[in-house]
Amino acid sequence: MPDNKHSQAITQGAKRAPNRAMLRAVGFTDSDFAKPIVGVANGYSTITPCNIGLNELAISAESALKESGAMPQMFGTITVSDGISMGTEGMKYSLVSREVIADSIETAVKAESMDGVIAIGGCDKNMPGAMIAIARMNVPAIFVYGGTIKPGKYKGRDLTIVSAFEAVGQYTAHKIDEEELLQVERHACPGAGSCGGMFTANTMSSAFEAMGMSLPYSSTMSAIDEEKRVSAARSAEVLTDAIKRQILPRDIITRKSAENAIAVIMAVGGSTNAVLHLLAITHAADVALTIDDFEQIRGKVPVLCDLKPSGRYVTADLHEAGGVPQVMKMLLSHGLLHGDCLTISGQTVEEVLRDVPDSPRQDQDVIRQWDNPVYTQGHLAILRGNLAIEGCVAKITGVKNPKITGPARVFDSEETCMEAILAQKIKPGDVVVIRYEGPKGGPGMREMLSPTSALIGEGLGDSVGLITDGRFSGGTYGLVVGHVAPEAFVGGTIALVQEDDSITIDAAQRLLQLNVSEEELARRRAVWQAPEARYTRGVLAKYAKLVSSASQGAITD
Repeated sequence: MPDNKHSQAITQGAKRAPNRAMLRAVGFTDSDFAKPIVGVANGYSTITPCNIGLNELAISAESALKESGAMPQMFGTITVSDGISMGTEGMKYSLVSREVIADSIETAVKAESMDGVIAIGGCDKNMPGAMIAIARMNVPAIFVYGGTIKPGKYKGRDLTIVSAFEAVGQYTAHKIDEEELLQVERHACPGAGSCGGMFTANTMSSAFEAMGMSLPYSSTMSAIDEEKRVSAARSAEVLTDAIKRQILPRDIITRKSAENAIAVIMAVGGSTNAVLHLLAITHAADVALTIDDFEQIRGKVPVLCDLKPSGRYVTADLHEAGGVPQVMKMLLSHGLLHGDCLTISGQTVEEVLRDVPDSPRQDQDVIRQWDNPVYTQGHLAILRGNLAIEGCVAKITGVKNPKITGPARVFDSEETCMEAILAQKIKPGDVVVIRYEGPKGGPGMREMLSPTSALIGEGLGDSVGLITDGRFSGGTYGLVVGHVAPEAFVGGTIALVQEDDSITIDAAQRLLQLNVSEEELARRRAVWQAPEARYTRGVLAKYAKLVSSASQGAITD
């Protein structure tokens, strides 16, 4: 008779027989069952140029996984094209898609008991969605960015998607004619890749490289260049090794690596959305991080890169100038980066950067020399005041007037604000308020790129302030304040603002203030009533019930 251990082994083998039978049908052979099973979370889609090239990267990664001794299982994840949905009701689904992506990756990887995952994404929410799932699951993982778009060219200047939005305002202000508007639209996006400035996609890819969850230089590669496919294959090889060594995401995503990511975001002039997404990612990894940590690091880190939206260059130019490793080495050399943080390759940050020069090349000015920064302090500030008790996020560099006190022009939706801007009802000195666009109130916290771009196109970017409980695109610049919390829908002070109220935005003092007495605010609050939910069924209704304040990252778990 067989002993008990032998009987148990036979029993366990019998239980696994149906699993093996299913796997044989998708290509497994006897020897493959001893190999690690690695998910390839493929964000390929023809919805957006950001994701249209991802399938090639996924196939490269799949082949490299097999060659390195793993068994890949490819599955799809969704995407939303922010640029296409911008300014429409559909934009309410953008931030929601971050949670859908996270949940879908977690569901597939955990349901099939995968040993690791390589996530491949392009558009804005692909990155944080994937990283939230990776942090939750804590199985070996790596992120592969689909790559940035090459700049569009027209009349000798570089164009990005933001150029098209700004052209709308220029056309409305009679600064360009209809033919010029059409030509900008035709040339802005020449092919595959994510929006080309240091907007949200390139900001988050840079942050992940800084954190050690992506390979060096991979975050700024162009989507159509061969090195991007080579990097995807190399990422798969590195992941296979990480599985063998059991290097886990929570070994990499730590308080120190989050601080590294924030420092790099400040140095490259990244998107306000990075605040929201890093708060959500660190929450998923059980790492303590608050919006005030961004303000602490902002005061120490200069803006080193002259990148769009407010600068001159695009992300492809940053890559040619030395990429994120060059920026990181400068920060490390000046004591503003934690060199002992682990990366997915098993090396520390300091080891990864060992051969990178301390200073950038002299023959370029995309990355400034340390003693000649674009700005001496970071650009993403956390403001507080009676309009934002929980805080809000502002881009405070690159504006001629960092302080404005003016009359409120109040709108309860993006659409009504846009109508007023295009009708040229907004005047210099006004402070535009767009509310009920927060995580719960929107729901979905739409980005206000259309209004801000229209204001800039009309020449009002330096003379008009704009505050919202919604978000801003990474392409937005000017005296704009987003993520105002608490939001209007839950009774935040922004809900109590009335037309012509005096509002102060003071970047230097980190202040967002409604200049109305506490007694008057108490009177208004007593009669304020929450509006009816805009959605009562479906994904937006579920999201509105679950989502937290923007000050916590608009998380749903």
